[in-house]
Amino acid sequence: MKYFDLNDIKSFPKVYRLNLINSITGYKSANMIGSRSNSGNENLAIFSSITHLGSDPALLSFTLRPNTVPRHTYKNFKENQVFTVNHVTLDQIEDAHHTSAKYDEEISEFNQTDLTPEYKNDWYAPFVKGSPIQLGCRYLNEYDIKENGCVLIVAAIEYIFVEDQLLKEDGWVKLEDGKVMTINGLDGYALPKLEKRLEYARPKAILTTKSKPI
Repeated sequence: MKYFDLNDIKSFPKVYRLNLINSITGYKSANMIGSRSNSGNENLAIFSSITHLGSDPALLSFTLRPNTVPRHTYKNFKENQVFTVNHVTLDQIEDAHHTSAKYDEEISEFNQTDLTPEYKNDWYAPFVKGSPIQLGCRYLNEYDIKENGCVLIVAAIEYIFVEDQLLKEDGWVKLEDGKVMTINGLDGYALPKLEKRLEYARPKAILTTKSKPI
């Protein structure tokens, strides 16, 4: 097994360190955030940091890198408080990945890919047509992460659109049936396969000793 200490990590070339640290923590969600400026410019960007934050109220969070360069997604939802979260499917990965390219604000990533904006329920921000799960989210708060200059965004989930075949009777969503992707590191896309659902874990009878192999 390879071993690295802090001095090793600090001495790695930038790209090697980026790949290593971004992949060692495991698979991450693959989502596109759709937003629109008050002047009408649409923006779409891929994120791998969107996570569940709470179910009552329904909250999610994600991380933005330091605002040392223009962040169009951030600017847009700060203007009008809303954005969308759209799961990436197997058929969308090339276009979804391309939304990480740095375009000027007036250039929409929708126009630079085969992805199509979709507007629903008078929500100001665009959803991504064909995404099997689409969330309409409202910006609530942000927290500066002083250790690296990033910003943690907290948002409320106000609209949920999910394809019928993914939603099960108990409210569980089987992402596999929508070919929903995950991200390994910065650029590795994987299609998970469900192995098993397990019941809610409850304590077992306490064992005072545990037999060991002889």
